[in-house]
Amino acid sequence: MTQTLPQPQVVSPDLPGPEEFTDARAAVARLEELYSGAVDFLSARFLEAMRDGPGGRRFRAFYPEIRIATTTYAQVDSRLSFGHVPAPGTHAATITRPDLFRNYLRQQIGLLLANHNVPVRIGLSDTPMPVHFAVTGPSGLGVPQEGAAAFTLRDAFDVPDLSTTNDDIVNGVALPALDGTGPLAPFTAQRVDYSLARLTHYTATDPAHFQNHVLFTNYQFYVSEFEALARQKLADPDSGYTSFVATGDVEITTPDAEIPHLARLPQMPAYHLKRADGSGITLVNIGVGPSNAKTATDHIAVLRPHAWIMVGHCAGLRNTQQLGDFVLAHAYLREDRVLDDDLPVWVPIPALAEIQIALEEAVAMETEMAGYDLKRIMRTGTVASVDNRNWELREHTGPVQRLSQSRAIALDMESATIAANGFRFRVPYGTLLCVSDKPLHGELKLPGMASDFYRTQVSRHLCIGVRAMETLRDMPLERIHSRKLRSFDETAFL
Repeated sequence: MTQTLPQPQVVSPDLPGPEEFTDARAAVARLEELYSGAVDFLSARFLEAMRDGPGGRRFRAFYPEIRIATTTYAQVDSRLSFGHVPAPGTHAATITRPDLFRNYLRQQIGLLLANHNVPVRIGLSDTPMPVHFAVTGPSGLGVPQEGAAAFTLRDAFDVPDLSTTNDDIVNGVALPALDGTGPLAPFTAQRVDYSLARLTHYTATDPAHFQNHVLFTNYQFYVSEFEALARQKLADPDSGYTSFVATGDVEITTPDAEIPHLARLPQMPAYHLKRADGSGITLVNIGVGPSNAKTATDHIAVLRPHAWIMVGHCAGLRNTQQLGDFVLAHAYLREDRVLDDDLPVWVPIPALAEIQIALEEAVAMETEMAGYDLKRIMRTGTVASVDNRNWELREHTGPVQRLSQSRAIALDMESATIAANGFRFRVPYGTLLCVSDKPLHGELKLPGMASDFYRTQVSRHLCIGVRAMETLRDMPLERIHSRKLRSFDETAFL
């Protein structure tokens, strides 16, 4: 006779049941109440279990969720690419860190209420909250490695589950739940929590510091220029910028404040020129290579930025280009390979007019050139991104022929990845590169040439990127978030 082992007692927090709301602020306040209740419960039980053991109990708390049910095909204002569900039915999203996403949630829920004229239902989901994310978030605790505790962690607490930590929704392959419920947001709560933890690790800054406009670069030289520019902005009381955050979460509010240098930089240092409403500018030095570009954008995407732009260096492919010339990408030759499984190479990555215009205008203003004269220093065309930094050492016939057939004018290792992931994640994207070498024409990036180039061009290039972001900041949200980035069956949330 088979003996049945006793099941552990499951203990959960006593939190409010589901309730309907017609006010976005009240709905978000309930999300915060449910989330903080779950986190407080798991944190307290975790400390208790580490001290005394779980005592044969299993501790479980659940993420809060937003749920909306509609019954009509009545048309909403389709000029807006978000804020409405695509068809009648029930749609839901699990939510994490509603304190961090407060303004975003108020905006998105407010649009749902206005467009569908039905309440949203706020309650607990059936997705358990992993103890790792609960205790390493706002509580500031930490989970020991497997075996460090006196009990098996998975016997007493829920741990991260890859079945709810993926990109199925944004990749367009997610299936409705068994009850027919469709996704309401592009990411699940566990996917967001995973990326928030990764961002802290890779950038050495709290995700709360990230601003809505993100610049990516592939050289550390841009960082010192960004800090200098940030100090200028802080010295101007009319700039609207309130502080500057460097790696290690060092935050200054005055232009002459000291920033200690870290003995060891993180893999992708991030710096944040902040505004009170989050509409400032973040600079991330992703380093070199498409893998880094994908990693950074995979995780920053959960913060739902309004735009990201690559402002790095590239190889000029045309003899008519000069070192220091700018390249405004209007198409991408994707030979980076890191996104092929998520976004097939046959998917076109369109240029976004709003970003292109903002970048071109910023170049014109910074260089004091316009119209036909602007062509002296800036060329628009295809940028090729490859996964081999030393591509010049390979046999040339095949690669050079492809570059010529694609009409490429510049080559790097990151821009196509950043643009493709922007397309995949519905984040407006763009690329403005600066020619630092011309390997097909004998001008390699040698130390002396590079030093002179960096000294004269980096500051101007960065100022152009910042100026473009400030233009985009002033655009209405519905204009910058183009319908070109939305598919047939989209989530209501941006």
